[in-house]
Amino acid sequence: MSFDIAKYLGRATARAKSDVANKMVSMFLHDISRRIVLEVGLRVTDSVYVTDVAETFGEKCVYCRQPLELNRAAVEHLDGMNRFRAGLHIPGNATVACVTCNREKRRDDQLKNLILAESGWESFLSHNSERCATTCKTCRYWAAVWPDPLERNEMLSQSCDSILEFRSRYSGILHWSVQAHLHLRENLEIIYRDCQEFAVTRIEVLVDDSFRKIREGAPDHCVSH
Repeated sequence: MSFDIAKYLGRATARAKSDVANKMVSMFLHDISRRIVLEVGLRVTDSVYVTDVAETFGEKCVYCRQPLELNRAAVEHLDGMNRFRAGLHIPGNATVACVTCNREKRRDDQLKNLILAESGWESFLSHNSERCATTCKTCRYWAAVWPDPLERNEMLSQSCDSILEFRSRYSGILHWSVQAHLHLRENLEIIYRDCQEFAVTRIEVLVDDSFRKIREGAPDHCVSH
């Protein structure tokens, strides 16, 4: 069998604890974002911002520029909303990408230290097969999107320039992101570690207690000895 079913079934629980911790980090960043947009008076859902995103990028992915469809589009945070990038859900950082680019970009977003660029989105667009090892999955991804090296470099550069120009219109709001990156990292690490510790200790205690009660109530023929 060429398709590894066991590998995919195993994914259901392999990252459960880190997924919970990452979700709590995201919730924290969303709460910070709500306070910021109230302060600056512009939300991501306001018509003026929605119109600007639509006119700047059209109905295309902000990265690969392929046409977007409802079932393959995702809200994209240029600075990822995780403990390493400390991105926010604010104008200038929130846009729309295809689900494939959104997924592929996570490899850069989830690196503690970036090498190719200072931000996750710039790093993602810097994988032009010239600065990485031949095994780089992101370079392979872009090579599949644009097989011709010259076209690939040109398209990646155009996407980068387009995003930079777009973000320049929200430099005042994005200053909050700069401050967030400087001051939130410690709290984000605390949230992540505390969630991991809770998952390892407190949940394990509750699981032991719950399983004991479930086992006591199970019919004898269902319990192996």
